[in-house]
Amino acid sequence: MVTRSCKTKANQRRMEFSSVSCISSKLIWGNQETIWPLPSRSLLRQPSSRILTLAMPREAVEKQKRSLFLYSCGQMSEIWKRSSTVYSALPSKRLLKLAEPRPISATYLKLRPRISPVWPISSSALCCKASHRILTLAQARSIHPNFKFPEQSEREISKAARRAEATPRLQQLAQPVVRKQMQLYENTSMEVPIRQIPLTALQAVPSPRLLELARPKVIPCESAMDRSPEWTVSAAAKQAVASPRLTELSHPPNRAPTNLVQFNPDAFIVKESAKNAICTERVKNLAQPITR
Repeated sequence: MVTRSCKTKANQRRMEFSSVSCISSKLIWGNQETIWPLPSRSLLRQPSSRILTLAMPREAVEKQKRSLFLYSCGQMSEIWKRSSTVYSALPSKRLLKLAEPRPISATYLKLRPRISPVWPISSSALCCKASHRILTLAQARSIHPNFKFPEQSEREISKAARRAEATPRLQQLAQPVVRKQMQLYENTSMEVPIRQIPLTALQAVPSPRLLELARPKVIPCESAMDRSPEWTVSAAAKQAVASPRLTELSHPPNRAPTNLVQFNPDAFIVKESAKNAICTERVKNLAQPITR
């Protein structure tokens, strides 16, 4: 059974831990401080051999003298250490025999697809002499006598062109054109000109040809002006009396409101004359359904 003293000690430890965890400052990740204070016994305890082995830093692979991928199957470190005698040992005849590549059968060489455009050439083909026709075909095609190689994009300037002096006319044409700064005016209204008009232009007298061209187009005498959309009603139209037929047609039809039509079965009454009417042969023909 657990004694009362053990319970009190456990409660004291819990209270100490809770007080430390609540009062202590905010923890920062990456520091070397412990989350809670370690007891004195754990500080005085000696680590085991396994912990010391795991605490050893990893060996620097970059400082190895031999190639990393020689015996490690592409890994950065060996699976296990090898003794020095392994590197100086000679293989047996059995190992040398097993290390030889498997010979390829002749049938496979005949039936296999061509791997590359260049295939092995026999010794007889290498030692044979080419015929006169083959030597003629092997000659490179000669260039046409009228053929000219493309000129370079940058031509070399001759010494005479470098030493030449420009004429006064060329120097005059080489000068940039000095343009006058145009004065802009704000266009306040449509009647105001865009720029100022000189006095000579204002005092100029136009020629008879300009006066003739400046005349507006004359409307012919036969043309009539457009009638306005609103015109006065004549006195005869005001004093006219409508006929009984017009008076009858001017009255609107007396129909029930649309919201009551669906409840009234006699909303659309058929006339007696329509009931006794006889349709024509044309109407009967049109009433027949279309046979498809």
